[in-house]
Amino acid sequence: MSMLDLPAPYPWPEGKTSAFCFTMDVDAHSPWMWNNRHDVPQLLSHLEQRHFGPRVGIRRIADMLKRLDIKGSFYVPGAVAEAHPWMLPALLDAGHEVGLHGYFHELVTEVSDEEFTRVLESSLEIFAQQTGRKPKGFRSPAWEMTPHMLAEVKRHGFYDSSLMGYDTPHSVDGVVEVPVNWGTDDAIFFKFLGGGDPAPRSPAEILGAWTEEFEASRRFGSLFMLTVHDWISGRGARPLMLETLMERVLDAGDVWLATVEEVAAHHAAHAMDRNPVTSDIPGTLLEHSAWTRS
Repeated sequence: MSMLDLPAPYPWPEGKTSAFCFTMDVDAHSPWMWNNRHDVPQLLSHLEQRHFGPRVGIRRIADMLKRLDIKGSFYVPGAVAEAHPWMLPALLDAGHEVGLHGYFHELVTEVSDEEFTRVLESSLEIFAQQTGRKPKGFRSPAWEMTPHMLAEVKRHGFYDSSLMGYDTPHSVDGVVEVPVNWGTDDAIFFKFLGGGDPAPRSPAEILGAWTEEFEASRRFGSLFMLTVHDWISGRGARPLMLETLMERVLDAGDVWLATVEEVAAHHAAHAMDRNPVTSDIPGTLLEHSAWTRS
């Protein structure tokens, strides 16, 4: 067997050939809080755009999922749950998964290890207060991860959904990883806050691109991880585009449509020996023997 041969197909359950997860990062106003943590501007535009998410956007998406009988995974920052105490209980009552997504959508490149651990504990406290249970999953704001963060995720027994070293479930340092994909994230196509941002793309164009991604995931037996945001994809024609996409997923017949928690549990039970990797980070090239040889 050649090292260039494709590996055996990932063992999806129920005879399915690929999988699909519908996820939402319910950022709402939390990135605004983080970005303005040192000096709060007396300006309303960006803040009001983001408030649209909890006011309208998440409800439009939830209505679509209810009509299609689809369960999704919603990653909610602690500050958003704090500002909207109805949200976590309502999502759970509707049968959806809720997971951690930081507290203030804090960026790992801008916090210390101690600060990350402290706000993680605060997130867990508010989830426990509002739901009476501990969430199963973690998704890092901006999809970045450090070895310390990974160790904390492992200490709490969470799965992670922040990295993309494979396009099927795997593990990193023993933590189940359910990978994301920038190409199927709505923010890179639709996010617009004004002031020099590129113009949003057409929903019809992105429906075409995501349909191509969906067919590729079926061809390669991989995971299609769709990630949308409350204040972005809940507006205008985008919920209608998402409904069209989800109808195609449902019609396919050979795709396992699951929450991320369900995918993580399946991997932990049936495929932990598949593609385990470590979080080793190499030294700088200035430390490499090819550079230092005399």
